[in-house]
Amino acid sequence: MTEQESLFNSIGEGLGEKSQMFGKPCYKVNKKAFVCFFQNAMVFKLTDEAHKEALSLDGSQLFDPSGKGRAMKEWVQVPFDYKEQWKGFAEKALEYVDGK
Repeated sequence: MTEQESLFNSIGEGLGEKSQMFGKPCYKVNKKAFVCFFQNAMVFKLTDEAHKEALSLDGSQLFDPSGKGRAMKEWVQVPFDYKEQWKGFAEKALEYVDGK
């Protein structure tokens, strides 16, 4: 397991239930995914200011799991360079998906 995936798991385990989304590891709350792991980056379902902040980071992009130009508009893929911010984004994603 890579350092990136280990960090993803340690963050996710404290927040939700491990599952799969598009064949990728993810964490869910109430059967809804709020984070996943793709290309050694953590991907977050975000809205409003948190979405803008995550997308503004150098190397961040909208999540396109198919690679065919069909990005998922609420999901932002944040590179490992910003690992210090992963937990905060995960908490914001959980809050958004859980509705709390």
